[in-house]
Amino acid sequence: MYGPEGPTLRELAVQALSSVERGYDLLAPKFDHTPFRTPDDVLDAVAKALAPLGPFTDGLDLCCGTGAGTRLLTGLCRRRVTGLDFSAGMLDVARQRVRPAGAPGVAWVRGDARALPFTAAFDLVVSFGAFGHFLPRELPGLCAQVRSVLRPGGRFAFPVFAPPGPAHPAFWLLLGFDAVMRVRNALWRPPFVMYYRALRLGTFVRELKSAGFAVELRPLPDFGVRADGSPRARLVVAQATGAPAPDVTPPRAG
Repeated sequence: MYGPEGPTLRELAVQALSSVERGYDLLAPKFDHTPFRTPDDVLDAVAKALAPLGPFTDGLDLCCGTGAGTRLLTGLCRRRVTGLDFSAGMLDVARQRVRPAGAPGVAWVRGDARALPFTAAFDLVVSFGAFGHFLPRELPGLCAQVRSVLRPGGRFAFPVFAPPGPAHPAFWLLLGFDAVMRVRNALWRPPFVMYYRALRLGTFVRELKSAGFAVELRPLPDFGVRADGSPRARLVVAQATGAPAPDVTPPRAG
């Protein structure tokens, strides 16, 4: 479907009728040959925006997939980088594709973003393209989990793009995709949670603030501006505030 190296329509159908975890296990070997992988220009723009905020010591790529964001962190962090995902298949691919020659070390952890197995272990957490897998009611818990793994003053950063308007074909494509997924989940078990329009930026910002973050929206100028002058893309930078927590070193690379 996405060229000779990408998944076939049949493979995508099998994935879509699986659980989220099993679906990504199946898709993992061909994931980087689909449009679902975060494009390099997005990764480069985020790295450029984060660099002046460093230096960072330890970083976490939340819902790391095949490790594109983890590789970005190896250029920003001095000691250790951790990639976390709940798909064993995606982690297997990431181990093969992210092999830094020197520092920082890289660790791979299979786990759920809703129950992170760390405490105050990082000063930078990033995530790319994962939030469609969380329902709006899960946002408070997700934000609290990220806050719990950050050291005081640590940052949680992720890019967001302005949604297309009704005049753009992508608006109807995304709306239709979400409608199909809702029908699929109403008729088929286990559910496959992936909705492009379920989470709103304003809601996310409110939940981040409630969890103990100071939130800043930084334009990503590489992607230009819309007709009204607003940025097409922003970097959400949420900085942990509040009382200090114990410093816990992330797991050893493996």
